[in-house]
Amino acid sequence: MHFTKWQGCGNDFVLIDCRERELADYAAFARKVCDRHFGIGGDGVLVILPSEQADFRMRIFNTDGSEAEMCGNGIRCFARYLYESGATAGESFTVETGAGVLVPRIIREDGRVTGVRVDMGEPVLAGDHIPVTGFGMGHAVDAPLEVEGTSYRMTCVSMGNPHCVIFVDDAEAFPVERLGTHFEHSPRFPRKTNTEFVEVKDRGHVRMRVWERGAAVTLACGTGACATGVAGVLTGRTDREVDVQLDGGTLHIAWDEATNHVFMTGPAELVFSGEIEE
Repeated sequence: MHFTKWQGCGNDFVLIDCRERELADYAAFARKVCDRHFGIGGDGVLVILPSEQADFRMRIFNTDGSEAEMCGNGIRCFARYLYESGATAGESFTVETGAGVLVPRIIREDGRVTGVRVDMGEPVLAGDHIPVTGFGMGHAVDAPLEVEGTSYRMTCVSMGNPHCVIFVDDAEAFPVERLGTHFEHSPRFPRKTNTEFVEVKDRGHVRMRVWERGAAVTLACGTGACATGVAGVLTGRTDREVDVQLDGGTLHIAWDEATNHVFMTGPAELVFSGEIEE
């Protein structure tokens, strides 16, 4: 089977095209190929499939085999592959995901691709729909959350997948590796959660580190950067356009007031390609 390996801000993926023939077990495939010692290595597997609703369909499987609803860095890599491989002639097209139909747009400057901008749709803020318990259809904004005996303030957002944004004084010093799993598995999150630990540098610039549900610490999370941009506005900490500095690079997030849509702009780069047994 042919594959390509991609990365967006260091968030890396194995991409396979299954429009002609699907695999029998995507979860087992993801666990195998994402292993960094015995496989190709990656934070997840992106699968290209046909769609009845959009131009293409994307499925995402984490390193533990679980399926994610959406992946912001992944959809940029997915979009650039489709464009570079000639699967689509247009610079803008539609992609069916577990979070609905999204619209990526290829950014070109001086004849070359420099990034991908994705309309990520509207953020979901109702507690029951994120989901986070205890809020009903209300919003969890700067709300208390106890983890391992310490009280934090959380702002919860879904970008098609659940996020818990925690603003901290020093993102570099925060023990993400030790505490991340406790946030992910908190009983407040019925479907577990991705957690962003965010230090505000100024109203247009934040530093974010992330613990991803099903993947642990990663160098970047696109939907997490979007959730961070929304949380910054909701708590009055940032403007509606913000640069989110991740371990692996920077994403530009804009929450448009007129449409209520969140737009994410960032890189997507081919690492290598090859063949692997199914």
